[in-house]
Amino acid sequence: MLALLLIAAVVVTTFLFIAFHPVFGSNPSKDDRSRYRSSEHYADGTFVNQIATEMATDFRSMFPVLKEFLMGNPNRQPSKPIPIKPLQLSKLNPNQTTKVTWFGHSSLMIELDNKRILLDPMFGKAPSPIPWFGNKRYSKDLPFSVAELPQIDLVLLSHDHYDHLDYGTIKKLKSKVNQFVVPLGVGNHLKRWGVEPGKIQECNWWEEVTASGLNLVCTPARHFSGRSLTNRNSTLWCSWVIEGTGAKIYFSGDSGYGPHFKEIGEKFGPFDLTLMECGQYHEKWAAIHMMPEETVKAHIDVKGKRLIPIHWGAFTLSLHTWTDPIERVVKAADANDMNILTPMIGEKVSLDEEHTRSNWWQTRS
Repeated sequence: MLALLLIAAVVVTTFLFIAFHPVFGSNPSKDDRSRYRSSEHYADGTFVNQIATEMATDFRSMFPVLKEFLMGNPNRQPSKPIPIKPLQLSKLNPNQTTKVTWFGHSSLMIELDNKRILLDPMFGKAPSPIPWFGNKRYSKDLPFSVAELPQIDLVLLSHDHYDHLDYGTIKKLKSKVNQFVVPLGVGNHLKRWGVEPGKIQECNWWEEVTASGLNLVCTPARHFSGRSLTNRNSTLWCSWVIEGTGAKIYFSGDSGYGPHFKEIGEKFGPFDLTLMECGQYHEKWAAIHMMPEETVKAHIDVKGKRLIPIHWGAFTLSLHTWTDPIERVVKAADANDMNILTPMIGEKVSLDEEHTRSNWWQTRS
């Protein structure tokens, strides 16, 4: 009897935690869902991908993955914190060349047309609703503190997963950001966390908007969404086209490989720079996360000139060794004679300069 009472208490506590803790965000309202029905990629109350995208989760399919996990791999994360470069913030000016700074995983800052843009700013210690239980950041620290950041003109979000949208980060950042542009439904999370509704603009796939003087296009990705057990695919996921007078940039967000890349390239390419995910993959979920060789194919499809691989170098979210993504994507890029940039976390890249590629990760295995 006591055991049953304890189990019931745990279940009720878990339910209440998920239902009321703000970290889980807020689901779309009835009016929101009614509005989404006009979208061709919304069916039966959830968003769907352009092409069939399934992840086998039955025991027979996942047993090899579980076995691989239990066997362990000491190289899934670095043996010591990886190096970072302190963030060098300079005053913006209208004649400044476009600069990009990578903060690990998919978090970046773009300085374009006298504006500062943050992409998927996840500055927490772990991508989890309970950060002290999550896989900790490889670099231990970031090359800056949020308090040190200047005013941010624009934040772009690709979807609502914890490694891209972090409750603690948004709470610290919200007073510094002029505008958030996000895919459908994600704005509800931000509103629950205290972001002023007037600062939030939601977009559907292929929707073109102007924000902070930049031309943006919310483009498709092949992925999924959700922050709790009951709201899978209730919000949209996307990639972004970012165009100013100084450069045109493509940000992939999270995505499996698919025909959308070629479609985006035909409509909006070529791009001066692509920021393409290359890590946290596995054969069992290749439909939602590209293999590194597919990252190179996607870069070619969208007609990119330079590539910075992202979605690696910060957290362990898959079973491969932590350096496997960058090693494989560099090898595939070299085989295709591509211009690939591999900056350290915090290192600023100027698009009008030639950069010598470093293999900084090789000493941190």
